[in-house]
Amino acid sequence: MSICPKGKHSKARRDSRRANWKMTAPNLVKCSKCGELMVPHRVCKACGSYNKKEIISAE
Repeated sequence: MSICPKGKHSKARRDSRRANWKMTAPNLVKCSKCGELMVPHRVCKACGSYNKKEIISAE
């Protein structure tokens, strides 16, 4: 048994459904220790700290 739609959806209906698939810029915040931009709730790549505590030793 195959899928049998009642009627063809218009191009406007199809395209308006696909209109919400868009890229968004990543949300960035300043690191509380070094001030570099970073993704929130992640370890800072510049200084290796999270929540003002050193997690990864920076070289």
